[in-house]
Amino acid sequence: MVEDTGEEVITEIQSVEECLSHAQGLVPLALDAAKAVKGFPGRWKMIISKLEQIPSHLSDLSSHPCFSKNALCKEQLQAVSNTLKEAIELSDLCNSEKYEGKLRMQSDLDRLSGKLDLNLRDCELLIKTGMLGEATLPLAAAGSSTELEASIHGNTRELLARLQIGHLEAKHKALDSLVEVMKEDEKTVLAVLGRCNIAALVQLLTATSPRIREKTVSVICSLAESGRCENWLVSEGVLPPLIRLVESGSTLGREKATISLQRLSMTTETARAIVGHGGVRPLIEICRTGDSVSQAAAACALKNISVVPEVRQNLAEEGVVKVMINLLDCGILLGSKEYAAECLQNLTASNDNLRRIVISEGGIRSLLTYLDGPLPQESAVAALRNLVTSVSIEMLASLGFLPRLVHVLKSGSSGAQQAAASAICRVCSSTEMKKWVGEAGCIPLLVKLLEAKSNGVREVSAQAISSLVTLSQNCREVKKNEKSVPNLVQLLDPSPQNTAKKYAVSCLASLSSSKKCKKLMISYGAIGYLKKLTEMDIPGAKKLLERLERGKLRSLLSRK
Repeated sequence: MVEDTGEEVITEIQSVEECLSHAQGLVPLALDAAKAVKGFPGRWKMIISKLEQIPSHLSDLSSHPCFSKNALCKEQLQAVSNTLKEAIELSDLCNSEKYEGKLRMQSDLDRLSGKLDLNLRDCELLIKTGMLGEATLPLAAAGSSTELEASIHGNTRELLARLQIGHLEAKHKALDSLVEVMKEDEKTVLAVLGRCNIAALVQLLTATSPRIREKTVSVICSLAESGRCENWLVSEGVLPPLIRLVESGSTLGREKATISLQRLSMTTETARAIVGHGGVRPLIEICRTGDSVSQAAAACALKNISVVPEVRQNLAEEGVVKVMINLLDCGILLGSKEYAAECLQNLTASNDNLRRIVISEGGIRSLLTYLDGPLPQESAVAALRNLVTSVSIEMLASLGFLPRLVHVLKSGSSGAQQAAASAICRVCSSTEMKKWVGEAGCIPLLVKLLEAKSNGVREVSAQAISSLVTLSQNCREVKKNEKSVPNLVQLLDPSPQNTAKKYAVSCLASLSSSKKCKKLMISYGAIGYLKKLTEMDIPGAKKLLERLERGKLRSLLSRK
């Protein structure tokens, strides 16, 4: 009889005030029934203590200014009433001892206790988090564009609030709606998103339902890619569940989780945290076995992590070098290859042990082969620059190192050309190396690069030439090039932006043994530049100036 009456009352209720009155009326009935139960005393004592808290929570809820305006209040009151009704029903069963079995009743009582916890927590959330303050204006009632926008924002806030209250299935429905809203209007969701909403989403990542985890990680992936929620996501503990999804989620779940980690790993602090939470191994496994999108995202995440010097050894111990070299050779997407080259560049930047590992795993051959493809060359050339001092000239020659470097100097991007010129600086550590580089045809290309727009390219080109001209046959080739002296004199410019001037002085000093070159230097205004550089204490400037001025004086005397 109680069941029929209760169902009819809840179904017929229309206003939130009536819902409140109904819930308040059920509280004493539930308490009296619970206190009359003789069996299961421990469980009923706990249930009674929770029932006694409900009146104060209902009072707090009803005293809120937006109590009658927010649909969440009505739903919450109905949920409380249903729980109270269930408490009365279980009390009757315990008193009559007509339940199916002791274990079954214990389970039902535990479930009731959990529902009461949920009801109390949700009431507190509605009040403390400001959800009730987000009273919504129905779309149909919104007149002006401002009202319509406010209504859309309010409805979105309500939807986000539903992720925090109610049972799991209710949150699942809210999640479905949120996915649809984000497809149509992601900006609105981002505009009203709060930290508590992020926390609710992160909790759903650990739900027992694979479907809920999959939908949740899709939403979190969108939030991470938006670039507006990274700090909240990380501070609310998103990394461990994302890493677990990369390890054992569904195909879509692993992909979205990997993309999320790719985006979040762009900050140094988060990159360190991913390593600390054991994220490297699952990402490496995705590089080995994942589909094309997941593989590229994992490679990018590892590349981002490799930027942090102190974690590079950890990466190597997990086997990242071999995996990146394999991606260079046979990555599914071109992006995977590019990320692998960048990762190897970072790994070999300052660690001799990692350089040896890359070389022993055949990294130089793979990097050189990569240069033959259509992808950006800068990172691969930079990685090679880091490695060249650790291998013999014979090995470099057998792998076709210089011909590929010449190709980059001719037609590579500005960054690739700078890295190539820097590689030449490093490789010219012996007379044999300098001779090899000069005979490969690098000198005319380096002279041409002295005219580059990029200051970095001009600087390393001048540095490479200053090293090469210490060998007489290279010096003769530089002297023969009609652009050498004009380009080098231009690099005597004393402005702070010009970082190539000290190398230009060194090159011109080597060329000044030639009368023809000295005349050219003087005619292009080298003396004026050198006077300023002498005042700036640029090494070699004073000595070169004196040499040119003596030559100028002899020339004047001979004409007289």
